[in-house]
Amino acid sequence: MNHPPGWFFFMTFCDIKIGHSTSYEYHTGCTVFLCPEGTVGGVDIRGPAPGSRETVLLNVDKPIKYVNAVVLSGGSAFGLAVADGVMRFLAEREIGHYTPIRPIPIVPAAIVYDLFFSRGQFTPNAEMGYEACASASTFDGAQGNVGAGAGVTVGKWAGFESSMKGGFGVASVNLNDLEIGAAAVVNCVGDVVNEDGSVLAGAQDDDGVWMVHGDPYRRFPDRPPANLGTNTTLVVVATNAPLDKVATNRLAQRAHDGMAMAIRPVHTTHDGDTAFALATATIEPVPFDVVANIAVEVVAEAIRNGVRYATTVGGVRGLAG
Repeated sequence: MNHPPGWFFFMTFCDIKIGHSTSYEYHTGCTVFLCPEGTVGGVDIRGPAPGSRETVLLNVDKPIKYVNAVVLSGGSAFGLAVADGVMRFLAEREIGHYTPIRPIPIVPAAIVYDLFFSRGQFTPNAEMGYEACASASTFDGAQGNVGAGAGVTVGKWAGFESSMKGGFGVASVNLNDLEIGAAAVVNCVGDVVNEDGSVLAGAQDDDGVWMVHGDPYRRFPDRPPANLGTNTTLVVVATNAPLDKVATNRLAQRAHDGMAMAIRPVHTTHDGDTAFALATATIEPVPFDVVANIAVEVVAEAIRNGVRYATTVGGVRGLAG
């Protein structure tokens, strides 16, 4: 694939540190984004079946605009416990929103349903959240079956037996001083598609033929391919451009354009698709549409990387072998 000059997959992610904690035994985990001081946060939730914590605080009508960390986790709603460990890690370092008694860490979180491989025997917890913080660093290149991407799958619109392995993916662009990065946990009911709309990873029959060839509208079978809420794509898009809270929330909205470019169908009844946006404000102002237009492309590429680097688990095939 040809990318424009300045397109890199490995970068500092706008001075935001990324940490993972992964259970390779149970194929689940969590991913934490530790934000530098003064990072503005936003969110946009388009999927009708989300699982989240502290996302309402990011809405533009709420006065707190800075966030200290963002958590993505497996384990369905049980995985929201990861944020407790992240809060403990930050509280020990007196990081958080000022109050007269003690700083309160602002840690929005969202989860994916990944219980198919573990059968629900283990879900990410506070200890894993703390561990992910302790291991956080500038992006080290880990993608695929890592962190919150350890147990995710894609292409379940024709039934779980036709699905492929999803994962955690990252992409970024450096354009002069401007940095824009995106990370995605890809657990969609839809197929992940290339730029030309052809299937990259998704529903396939026993002969490895993409099932969309026989059903171009990707119609769900009479019995839903997965119960409500068992699919979700999570995205974190970050920039070092200075954005206020309104613009940061608009950036989160635009991130869903990237989802729609890379996932078909997206935002279905079975998905809880959620996009976070973070702005670290370390450069001079940049026109918003420049940031947003690049972010859309970067989000789509992060989603594709999530499946490109995924490896096979329990008979569910991954593109990386």
